[in-house]
Amino acid sequence: MHIIKRDIKGEKKYGIDTTGADELSHLEDKGIDITHATIYMPASYDLLEAAFTHLQPAGIKHMVDLGAGKGRAMCVAAHYHIPKVTGIDLSKEFCEEAIANLEHTKTIFPQLEYKIINNDAFYYDIPADADCIFLFNPFDEVIMREVIHNIDDSLKRSPRDLFVIYLNPLHKELFTKKGYRQIFHVKKMNYIEACILRIVKF
Repeated sequence: MHIIKRDIKGEKKYGIDTTGADELSHLEDKGIDITHATIYMPASYDLLEAAFTHLQPAGIKHMVDLGAGKGRAMCVAAHYHIPKVTGIDLSKEFCEEAIANLEHTKTIFPQLEYKIINNDAFYYDIPADADCIFLFNPFDEVIMREVIHNIDDSLKRSPRDLFVIYLNPLHKELFTKKGYRQIFHVKKMNYIEACILRIVKF
C-alpha cells in the first residue's frame, strides 16, 4: 500500500505516466529474446529521490539508464539537475512512452537533453561522457557481466570517475569485484533497496 500511494503521489508530482508491471510477453511475441530480461516494474520514488539527493553534490552531467522502461528514473533525474539522460530499452512501446514522459519533463526543464534508444544493453557502447549508470535490476547475471565489460571499455578509452545507481542490487558483487566501492545504501520495508557504487579514474 505504501508503494502504491507513493506511486500515485510521485506520478502527480512529476507529471508523468510510468506505473504498472509488465512481464514483457509482448516482446517475446515479436521474436525478441527476453531470456535474460526481468519484468518491467518502475523504480520506487522513495529510492530514486534518496539516491539523487545523495548524488546531487557530485554534479552528474550524463546519466545512462540501462533498461529504462517508461523513463521514470530519467524524468526524476532531470528534477535533480542532471542535464543529459540516455535510456536504453528492448521494448519499442516502452521507448515511445519514455519519450512522451521526457517531452513533458522538457517543458519544465527546456535545457534537458535526452536520447532514447530501442536496443539491447548487451550491445550498447557506453558514451565517453557518461558519468552515471542507472540500473533497476533490468537483467540477469549473464547480461550484467557484459554490461560491466562495456563500462570498463568506456572507462579505459576515457578515464573518469563514474557512479552506478543500482536498485534491487542482486548482482552487486560483480561490481565490487571490479573495484567499485559502495558509497550509499538504503533499504526500506525489508524488500526495496538501493545502493550507489563509485569507481575512480582508471
